[in-house]
Amino acid sequence: MRVLDHPDAADVTIDDVLRALADPVRRKIVRQLMTNRDAQSCSCFALPVGKSTQTHHFRVLREAGIISQEYQGTSIMSSLRRDVIDERIPGLLDAILAAED
Repeated sequence: MRVLDHPDAADVTIDDVLRALADPVRRKIVRQLMTNRDAQSCSCFALPVGKSTQTHHFRVLREAGIISQEYQGTSIMSSLRRDVIDERIPGLLDAILAAED
């Protein structure tokens, strides 16, 4: 089975997280994952970009440590690593997403 790389919780940095969340498309992905806490396939997201660009955005979020992804059959399921982000940078996700409201 194919496994995707994720950074360890200790390797998640505020610089990487802020850089990843600087893009509005990635914030939209995170907002949807915060609203629906179940893992979701990439096809569940209505994003204003093409498929290859969507893949890029999910990869940036995964490499920053914000989301985890795993294969389930032919789908890649994404979930928010809320516990990791809240431990490393308390309150950041709520503050950034509240600023958009």
